[in-house]
Amino acid sequence: MTAATLPEALRQAARVHATRTAVADSDRRLTFAELHLGVQSAARALVSLGVRPGDRVCLWAPNSWQWVVTALATTYIGAALVPLNSRYTGHEAVDVVRRTRARVVVLADGFLGRNQLDELRSAAAEDGTSNGQLLSDCPDTVAVVRIEHPGATSVDDPRVVGFDRLRDLASATTLDLVEELAGAVTPDDVADILFTSGTTGRSKGACSAHRQTLAVAEAWATQGEVTAADTYFVVNPFFHAFGYKAGLVVCLLRGVTIVTRPTFVVDELRTLMRTEQVSVLAAAPPVFQALLEGHDRPTTLRLAVTGATLVPVALVERVQRELGCAVVLTAYGLTEAVVATMCRAGDAPELVARTVGAPVAGFEVRVVDPVLGSDMQVGAEGEVWLRGANVMLGYLDDPAATAQAINPDGWLKTGDVGSLDAQGCLTITDRLKDVVIVGGFNVYPAEVEQVLARLEDVVEAAAVGVPDERLGEVTMAYVVRRPGASLDEAAIIEHCRQRLANFKVPRSVEFVEALPRNASGKVLRRTLRGAPIRG
Repeated sequence: MTAATLPEALRQAARVHATRTAVADSDRRLTFAELHLGVQSAARALVSLGVRPGDRVCLWAPNSWQWVVTALATTYIGAALVPLNSRYTGHEAVDVVRRTRARVVVLADGFLGRNQLDELRSAAAEDGTSNGQLLSDCPDTVAVVRIEHPGATSVDDPRVVGFDRLRDLASATTLDLVEELAGAVTPDDVADILFTSGTTGRSKGACSAHRQTLAVAEAWATQGEVTAADTYFVVNPFFHAFGYKAGLVVCLLRGVTIVTRPTFVVDELRTLMRTEQVSVLAAAPPVFQALLEGHDRPTTLRLAVTGATLVPVALVERVQRELGCAVVLTAYGLTEAVVATMCRAGDAPELVARTVGAPVAGFEVRVVDPVLGSDMQVGAEGEVWLRGANVMLGYLDDPAATAQAINPDGWLKTGDVGSLDAQGCLTITDRLKDVVIVGGFNVYPAEVEQVLARLEDVVEAAAVGVPDERLGEVTMAYVVRRPGASLDEAAIIEHCRQRLANFKVPRSVEFVEALPRNASGKVLRRTLRGAPIRG
């Protein structure tokens, strides 16, 4: 029987797959029974720290067993999980912490040489607060939990708690209370809030209920024919809907072993595929392209799922032939809908590469004239609209943006351009929202342009996507400087690097006398993407 809530799903997994490995991390392996115990303990600790049903917990960390435990513990007590992109700068992270009024922030200190706690404090100070002390400047936040990595600095603050200390804090809350909270969670309660940038440049929090998070994961698992016999290397970051809902939650529902690492290294991936007998791998095309380089023998891989950008037919065929993978699928979704369409096992390589499949998870798909709102004919391009029970509940504290995204009839306007064939399979051809997809991550030009506008010598700027062999595409900035300004490319990139996650930072800058515009004054991004101009 399919679980109706995440706590119920964890309980079922612990009961049915008790001795099977649930998580295989570099330094820890947990069975499903051990995972349940760990979640119960962490949930008790969160309650002891002051988290209550309906509260929000921000999780700013790379993939790890601690991420899995924290996420499930948060939802176990009826709180909402708010994953933060591990590449966020302190400015981006503290903005989400404040807007969600997060009760607790869990972060990874010392990871890749970063001190996230200091970054949050510094960002808070720069944003105009008095002393840069995070817990003072974010009044709703009562505690910070640190997953400590080598290089983490010591902190003398009783409200900053090491992850290893959660076991001690758990003793202040009874297991009976936590189980009572878990049993009280309903399918319609908010399970998670995933932030996605908008065309206005400010991120928006897409809220999903337990029933929605579980339903899209179940649909993905069904299309991939995933079973407890599988081992799934979740390359995609857990903070992303792909890694969390089509990764972690899929494994929870089907009793699948999650193999996870905090960073992606292709040589390590090759080794782990052999040592862990990985059978399921979902990732953007660049990961599969890197995996294929120098690989000369079949693997245990049986299911490969890709998407997020164009997929060459040759890549599908090589994954099947050189990796010995029987099933290669593409899928389409977005944070507001997660898994909307997907190919089926047995689909020809040409169909898998050309389309992102037919609707799943109860979704309806339309291709609409974005001006008239009328349906386009088969094969004609228009804006992709989605409707179904698994469209997000709405954007956090933003009814205006929600109403703009979802019309009164319940159709989500995705902003993506596509077409439907006679079989109902969707092809994505462009993006109305001008989103740039860098290695599977969305970058919205308006967000980059707002950062560029803060430079004194920048008159105006436009960010666009340009092709990149490794990542599919990267961001490029076109900048109009003030007359006589000495601002150069290096200074602009460094300015962006201080304020944006690295995948959003422009890789190159072109200085121009003016930006091309249409009669209404809108910047012609297609002109910039297709024909660079120099000033």
